[in-house]
Amino acid sequence: MQGPTTRVLALLELLQARGRLSGSQLARALGVDGRTLRRYIVMLEELGVPISSERGRHGGYQLVAGYKLPPMMFTDDEALALALGLLAARGLGLADAAPAVASAQAKLERVMPRLLQQRVRAVDETIALELPRAQSGGDNAALVTLSAAAQTRQRVHLRYRAPDNASTARDFDPYGLAWRGGRWYVVGHCHLRRDVRSFRIDRIEQVRSMADTFLRPPDFDALAYLAHSIATLKRTHGIEVLLHTDLATARRELFDAIGLLEPVDDGVLLSAQADDLDWFARELARLPFEFSVRSPVELREALAVVGKRLLGLAS
Repeated sequence: MQGPTTRVLALLELLQARGRLSGSQLARALGVDGRTLRRYIVMLEELGVPISSERGRHGGYQLVAGYKLPPMMFTDDEALALALGLLAARGLGLADAAPAVASAQAKLERVMPRLLQQRVRAVDETIALELPRAQSGGDNAALVTLSAAAQTRQRVHLRYRAPDNASTARDFDPYGLAWRGGRWYVVGHCHLRRDVRSFRIDRIEQVRSMADTFLRPPDFDALAYLAHSIATLKRTHGIEVLLHTDLATARRELFDAIGLLEPVDDGVLLSAQADDLDWFARELARLPFEFSVRSPVELREALAVVGKRLLGLAS
């Protein structure tokens, strides 16, 4: 529930954004009665905000002409959200993120009251966020260009360096961007491959906006597509494992990039791809519920090796 302070700030925002409003309009917008509204008006005046009022049928409230509001005013919750956002930005693999975060925080603190400054600094100095460690420095310029193009539905031309260092150029319709596993990705329609593709942003060598525009599929989820494409990426071994549990438990115990989870009559079917069956066996061995390997046979053999090793440690 909103408190008085939040409503007073909301009242100030209404007066700033809409100009002159009647008492009944303001009261309805804030969800209060007329007496409470007048009390909030007095509170603003006591803070030094000049408000003119006129009685009568066509009366109302408005800020005194020429009055300039402070650049920014924040509630405690808004300040907490900003501080946590800046804290998280340091872990998102952006080039030169730390100086940019420090500069942004300094600018915010200059317009905050002293008590709010202390609270923001407390968040920065005492809270730690466990984020996937960035595996490479992202390109801020590419990230900005691609996010803007995705928002305006504007095609881009990019040059991309593949894992084998081969460089290719292509036109690309960016549907959205996603942060996953310590890296930034852009997902969209690749005109070279004529299909939806995802690209690591740290491998984009050049990108520029084009004049052409595009239509994005409705309700497209870039992160969901990315998770699915990583889980189904063709590897050496195709894997099917029946998990004797429910879907919610399976999702809680397995990271989503390991494969696709599908509810079936006798449990949950895990379909996956892997190059290293020993690693996959170790991931299965730590599960707190039973499972049955459908394929390949080599995975059963890898699990037997892991089981013997665990029994040896236990003895």
